[in-house]
Amino acid sequence: MAQAQKRRPASNRAPIEEPPPPLPPPTIAARLIRAVRRRRATLRRLGMAASAVIIVFALAIFVRTLLRVDPAQFKAAVAATGDDQIMLAFGFAAVSYLALTGYDGLALRHLKIRVPYRLTALASFTSYAVSFTLGFPLVTGAAVRYWIYGPAGLSAGKVASLTIVAGIGFWLGMGLVVGAGFLSASGPIAYIDHFDPLDNRLIGLCLIVALIAYLAWVARMRRRETAVLGGFRFPGLLLTLGQMALGVIDICAAAAALYVLLPHGDRVGFPTFATLYSFASMLGIASHAPGGIGVFEATILQGVGGSETAVLVSLLLFRGIYYIVPFIAAMALLGGAEAVRRWRSLREAMADPSDDWRGGR
Repeated sequence: MAQAQKRRPASNRAPIEEPPPPLPPPTIAARLIRAVRRRRATLRRLGMAASAVIIVFALAIFVRTLLRVDPAQFKAAVAATGDDQIMLAFGFAAVSYLALTGYDGLALRHLKIRVPYRLTALASFTSYAVSFTLGFPLVTGAAVRYWIYGPAGLSAGKVASLTIVAGIGFWLGMGLVVGAGFLSASGPIAYIDHFDPLDNRLIGLCLIVALIAYLAWVARMRRRETAVLGGFRFPGLLLTLGQMALGVIDICAAAAALYVLLPHGDRVGFPTFATLYSFASMLGIASHAPGGIGVFEATILQGVGGSETAVLVSLLLFRGIYYIVPFIAAMALLGGAEAVRRWRSLREAMADPSDDWRGGR
């Protein structure tokens, strides 16, 4: 009979667990976001104070201009605006809003979400038309996008990421226009900001260098597959270049819509005006005034020069063409989309044989 094999006594020691791998060091963006969160209250108060200063200063200029308007000159300036100028303004505004749909298209591609272009165009146009008029784009624009993209399967988090990525494209394009304008038109811009042309070129160079640094940073983050915060990742280099191109088209087309409405004798060069337009838009956004109203107009009035009454008429026409008309169209499209959605739901309910809406079951 074979001898039984001896069994080793069971050990009472707990198994040794391997230590977890060390966490990767936080990125610069994550550290910046963490610092902003710690000082959120202070930054909010500073932002409110800066917005109030911008609004008060701009409204003072705007109201002073309105008080100096001669009604007869105002009517003459309106009559002097030709139909060709108005049609060109509508055309450039259409190009700008068409470029805006590309922001959402690239953002959806970055998030790897497939949505029909007609839905993308509807969400983009209506969200920008509403946010441009009402202000607070991160709130109003995201709300309109969620109302449209939600039934298509996008969660609130995806819509928030889409809104942020689309906003990045807008600011990149604006920064590139301002930087290139300060470099290429430093002399004419000196008559507006009263800086030395060399100082303007240095400002433009700093902006271009900052954009190049951002491109290098996103390319590096993309190669490392690094998330900035949670699961959010910035677009890669190619998509960022596409965002910048769309941003330049959008900003230049919107600036051209106002440029063609200006009196011929009061026009500065277009590169100078596009830079002024971008800066006025930045101040309008920073003020948090609905549509930047008052702040945008005061900046343009101070920068363009010439007849204030004629420029004011151009600004009012532009406000109607680029803001009011698209806002009314967006409201009509949203109402029509809601009516179609409810009609489809009603048809599905009527076609479902399991429903007892007919009353006989």
